[in-house]
Amino acid sequence: MSGLRVRYRTVILDADSTLSAIEGVDWLAEQRGEAVAATVRAQTDAAMRGELPLEAVYGARLRAIAPDRRALVALADAYIAHLAPGAREVIALGRLAGVRWIIVSGGLRAALLPMAAVLGIDTADVHAVDLYGDSNGGYAGFDEASPLARAGGKPAVVRAVGAVEGPVLAVGDGSTDAELRSVVDAFWAYSGFVRRPTVVAQAAAEVTSFAELWDRMTTD
Repeated sequence: MSGLRVRYRTVILDADSTLSAIEGVDWLAEQRGEAVAATVRAQTDAAMRGELPLEAVYGARLRAIAPDRRALVALADAYIAHLAPGAREVIALGRLAGVRWIIVSGGLRAALLPMAAVLGIDTADVHAVDLYGDSNGGYAGFDEASPLARAGGKPAVVRAVGAVEGPVLAVGDGSTDAELRSVVDAFWAYSGFVRRPTVVAQAAAEVTSFAELWDRMTTD
């Protein structure tokens, strides 16, 4: 890595449709049948395009799915099975170069932690929404106070993280990721799995793979 200069010291990553090909809540909905899946998918797409605030759909999607403990374990496995090509290698290269990788996601934290472990991202650097379960492992709600379950929540979480070494880059595919522009040095749209023109229009750059992300992050 001699002679290589990394332009960003901290990188904030989205999870769904960025680190992994799947949208976690949509994947859970698919396990409940096509009727539930179609409804939830439409709500997710509307929120990610910025047509609806996230809080307008977040609780409704989870109530329709009611994900239990077994569903979260299966989702965790699916995240890992559908990791973005090159993500593991690029994150490892970044760590060697002193880059801190932070996941900030509106997804479900319990299902994201195993993927983070595979990627070598510290548990403390995984910010997502907690679910509550009952004594039988059934669904009992989610952390409705979480900023990540509403529009504007990602910038609030990044501010709460406190001091991070800059420059700071944010990478993601959705409108909630684009909101991070106000608290980072640059926002890049990730279009490796889904391209949202309204998000790309707000980005300083667009990348379609983790290999391209690394190339743009580094200079000789």
